Amino acid sequence: MSTVPAEAVGPLMRGVAVLRALSEADGRLSLGELVRATGLARSTVDRVAATLARMGYLRLDGSVATLAPRLMELANAYLGALRLPALLGPYAAQLADELDESVSLAVPDGDGIRFVHQSTRRRAMSLTFRIGDLLPAEHTAPGPLFAAHWTPGQWTAWRTRRAAGPEGIGRTRRAADPEGVGLPACPGADPEGIGLPGVPTAPGTPFEARVTAARAAGSALDDQLIEPGLIAVAVPVHDPAGTPVCAVSVVSHTSRHSADSLRAAVLRRLRTAADAMEAELVRDHTTGAASAPAPPPRPLAAWTSASKQELGSEFVESLARGLTVLTAFGTDRAELSLSAVAEATGLARATARRALITLGHLGLVAAEGRAFRLTPRVLALGCPPLSRTTLSDIAAPHLAALVRTVHDSASLAVLDGDDIRYTARVATSRIMSVTITLGTRFPAYATAMGRVLLADRLADLSAAERAERLGRTELSALTPHTITSPAVLASLLEQVAGRGYALVDEELEEGLRSLAVPVRDAGGRAVAAVNVAMHTTRRTLAECREQVLPQMRAAVAAIEAELHVVGRFCPASAS
Repeated sequence: MSTVPAEAVGPLMRGVAVLRALSEADGRLSLGELVRATGLARSTVDRVAATLARMGYLRLDGSVATLAPRLMELANAYLGALRLPALLGPYAAQLADELDESVSLAVPDGDGIRFVHQSTRRRAMSLTFRIGDLLPAEHTAPGPLFAAHWTPGQWTAWRTRRAAGPEGIGRTRRAADPEGVGLPACPGADPEGIGLPGVPTAPGTPFEARVTAARAAGSALDDQLIEPGLIAVAVPVHDPAGTPVCAVSVVSHTSRHSADSLRAAVLRRLRTAADAMEAELVRDHTTGAASAPAPPPRPLAAWTSASKQELGSEFVESLARGLTVLTAFGTDRAELSLSAVAEATGLARATARRALITLGHLGLVAAEGRAFRLTPRVLALGCPPLSRTTLSDIAAPHLAALVRTVHDSASLAVLDGDDIRYTARVATSRIMSVTITLGTRFPAYATAMGRVLLADRLADLSAAERAERLGRTELSALTPHTITSPAVLASLLEQVAGRGYALVDEELEEGLRSLAVPVRDAGGRAVAAVNVAMHTTRRTLAECREQVLPQMRAAVAAIEAELHVVGRFCPASAS
């Protein structure tokens, strides 16, 4: 157990403990459960939760705390500084397409490994890890590749942790390490190949022997060590200095391959992909050799001071400032001096220094000379549960807030062929309301959400191509008001694209009026749409534009902001 530095910031340590507890609980706990998980006093948990909610890092619904998408900005800071997902992710995606198998990138983290990229295959039996998941090295294919370069101290730490036995891999390590850097247990896994029920034994192949074999072969195999049925083969990816910086793995299932047949089928192509990744790292090293400028300063000090004045003792200013130090790092800012961190955050050097000392003690920051860098452990702050966030998850609380404002039902839908499909919905409480369930489909041409999505899809087409595309769709008259002329619809879609919203009046159903706004990803593409639907007696067309449209645009802006944070390295499913 390491000694807490005298200059450590206690509130920052307690805030990190709360975030780790929530992350380990899949992102959601009651405040009472947080008290039990962290050992903190209830009053402390309440203040930490209020501060994190103010930062947008969690949501409080009564006494229940849920990690919020904006927290992913901490993981993004590490992944951006790491650069590997951005540089090597396209090669992993190409390999996954070629092999029709899931492909992962992992980096070493102490005597474990963390996943930093996934290119998955969509199947009924999905084989994916969450970004940021931490696994013991001995349970994985990448583990032996990294362990081949361990120092004697790392081997000692591994043996100490392993002495607790499979069931104590996480619990015993955490008991010896209150900062929570312990490794999780892997249900059903057998770290030394000694045999567990339902898992094939591997006599004579303890982890040290696997490491020796991996060092000689330049590859490693996971034959159901993580869980029964899951197999993987991995090779290392080296930086220009020859140091293995990550491992690329192909993951499959015993229903499709044996471990040996997977290795035979993919190893040659896997090595070719690793060679291409290493060539990309050489190119990046050559072109990016110049030092990057320090990030622009942000008015953090003013924001935290204002929050403190507004919330009083419920806002823990030192926690907010300490966590924001992590966001000073990022793409082209992998290593920063103390001065650069202070400038980026707007903090005094002394404040930034104490935060860095605390983050270093927690294992979130490492110092190299006078430069600081983030460690993979930053991913433990919410990334695993939030990496699976869908657009519907992001939209739901904002739709609820919108409904409370406009007092009409609000929905999210995606374009699915010639239809829209509802993926999230919050209904209003009225005697007469619009009744729609998730999964409901309507013809896109006759709906407001369909029109904003069609307008985006057709925007880059020529007039002739748009006419041809709309001509393939059967435009049936669903009501006497439904537009059925392809030419008229094409003209309307041009207007929708220019206005940025669509208003459809009684074309889908008589008496139903709907207003819709597109939801765009970071690249500007409309991936979904939000609508507010009401009876025609509720508002005039002009009142819809004047009273509802501004509220909808504000809600969509909030959805897009969170979508862009989550989707930067972990694309959010639109479903």
